[in-house]
Amino acid sequence: MTGAGVVPTFRGDVPAAELGWTLTHEHVFVRAPELDAEYPDPEWDADAAVRTAVRGLEDLYELGVRTLVDLTVPGLGRDVALVRRVAARVPVHLVAATGWYTDDVLPQALRTRGPGRPVGGADPLLEMFRRDVTEGIAGTGVRAGVVKVASGAAGFTDDVARVWAAAAAVHAETGVPVVTHSEPAVRGGLDQARLLADRGVDPARTVVGHSGDSTDLDYLLALLDTGVTLGFDRFGMPHTGDDEARFDILLELLRRGYAAQLVLSQDSAFYSRTTPPSWRREHAPTWTHDTVARKVVPRLARAGVAPRDVETMTVHNARRILARDGGATG
Repeated sequence: MTGAGVVPTFRGDVPAAELGWTLTHEHVFVRAPELDAEYPDPEWDADAAVRTAVRGLEDLYELGVRTLVDLTVPGLGRDVALVRRVAARVPVHLVAATGWYTDDVLPQALRTRGPGRPVGGADPLLEMFRRDVTEGIAGTGVRAGVVKVASGAAGFTDDVARVWAAAAAVHAETGVPVVTHSEPAVRGGLDQARLLADRGVDPARTVVGHSGDSTDLDYLLALLDTGVTLGFDRFGMPHTGDDEARFDILLELLRRGYAAQLVLSQDSAFYSRTTPPSWRREHAPTWTHDTVARKVVPRLARAGVAPRDVETMTVHNARRILARDGGATG
């Protein structure tokens, strides 16, 4: 683990060696721009949301967290200018993402453009992802450090496959890592790993998200055999799985020696229109950004997991995945 390379963040490039404890699959704000514009959420107040996020990130820093990867991409209401207000006030490094979140169809404005489509031209997804990684997002100068893609129960529809092809192409050009949203219930990570490998994406720079929702040990071992890293990234999220089951399967994989292919996170948000704060307080009170730090890591220690394995999952694996050589073009 040399710590060589840099990672683009909201405040500029950071040496990979300085990332420290990293939460690899999180959100700051998840919004719905079309709804927000004309049907605003009464629970949303931008200034209050910024203050909440700042307090939360300051608390995480006190707990030892040094970096948080914000996987909010278009399709989830990415607003880099707003998150930059948060990043300017906190000691935690924030890493932005590019990609497009869809597990079925793209917006019509994208479906009509691209090779063989009515409007024609180059695939706009490729140019969007490339610009976000190499130049910056929406004129902010904040470059994406990750490309986030998703597939669901419908599998690789034509639109989903387009997104993944663009992500793989930008990875080939820049080395940007790929993090996924997967559906473990249908063993979707295996198709994801195969598709990315077939398109030349380095498995060592790939995280198959939400793998920790599965209790199918054979499935998880098959995924690990592909060389990808598994995201145990929904701790505290009761509506997608049981934390006891997540913890038990994590311990089993650690017992088998897979610490170098596991990362820990919560997939939480300081505000989400999809699951608003009032709903979270009542139905998912432990689904917060500090669950791994306050509950999971101490419990790993009580279970006898070696400190070096915890450090591998929380520090070294993220460094390996996120670090890229060079500066502006990755």
